Amino acid sequence: MATTQPWGRAAEPLSSQPPPAQATSVEPFVFTGRTSEYFGIWIVNVLLTIVTLGIYSAWAKVRRLRYFYGNTHLAGSSFDYHARPVQILIGRIIVLVVLMVYNVVLNVVPLAGLVLVPLFVLALPWFVMRGLRFNARVTSFRNVRFDFHGGYWGAFRAYVLGGAVTWLTLGILAPVASRWMWRYMLANTTYGGRPITSDPALRKLYGQWLLPAVILLATIVVLGLSALALGSALYALYEDVSTGTNDADAVVVAILQVLTTSFLPFIVILAIVTLIYRAGTRNVALNATVVDGRHRFRSAIHRGRFTWITVTNLIATVLSLGLARPWAAIRMAKFLAAATALEVSGSLDDYLGDVQDTGSAVGAEYMDVEGFDFGF
Repeated sequence: MATTQPWGRAAEPLSSQPPPAQATSVEPFVFTGRTSEYFGIWIVNVLLTIVTLGIYSAWAKVRRLRYFYGNTHLAGSSFDYHARPVQILIGRIIVLVVLMVYNVVLNVVPLAGLVLVPLFVLALPWFVMRGLRFNARVTSFRNVRFDFHGGYWGAFRAYVLGGAVTWLTLGILAPVASRWMWRYMLANTTYGGRPITSDPALRKLYGQWLLPAVILLATIVVLGLSALALGSALYALYEDVSTGTNDADAVVVAILQVLTTSFLPFIVILAIVTLIYRAGTRNVALNATVVDGRHRFRSAIHRGRFTWITVTNLIATVLSLGLARPWAAIRMAKFLAAATALEVSGSLDDYLGDVQDTGSAVGAEYMDVEGFDFGF
């Protein structure tokens, strides 16, 4: 389905910023991939991964990302993905060995979980940090590499503390956790040594949180009342079974009815409001992201359409037994690219030329130091 291009004119100066010394223009992101092309890559990746018992999955990931990066264009140039499959394979082997040791020790000495679980939680931020650094360093635009400088404690706050805060407050502080996460990912990234800053406003994040919260709260109230009524009926059936006026099968049927009318709808609604919230926070975070103090990202994802595309992609993939996955991936990539742009101050070509002069030498050094991809 064709997507509308929201970037039709030059952007106006932000009221909160001083008037720019140079004219601004908007450079949209464009994704040119096609389902027919990607299906050939995808089916070969799937078959070879099965035949090699998963070993080829590292090569499959590189082929997939090179296709998507290479078909994502900005100002007439595409992105590049430089990871080597062996790096990804080694990272996955390390993670697999760690998980195997963890499970073996846990089965042999169950009490070891009291130590291993906290250790795993403490190790998770390090894996995330290394993954973000790896992916940044193997990504380039116009032969200039990105880099990531985030540290361990920033990752701990963004992913461990943020997750705990969200769950302990029943989602009330989710925007705070989202702000930590987006700032950690974006504000620690550089392009050719030039800084990228991001400081999404908490007020705007809560603005995106409000609608999903209202929908979820209304769902809990409605389903809670429904479950209460069904629970009363279930108790009456249990008494009938106890007195011999009804059989146990009726109780089983009633329990299944409670699950299908209360629990499953709640999971579906929770997934939908999560998608709505995710799209909204992406808009807020990217709109607050500036490259080198002069070029601002723009994101205009329609939350309802993003949710619709995600849900229908999932349904199509399931009903087609996975064969619609290439179509779904291309569809989402085109949608996200069409809703994203870079508001440029001055000449982008001149700026990128300056970055190339200083950034290419730095980027070349990353080939031997970016490490391994752990898949987090």
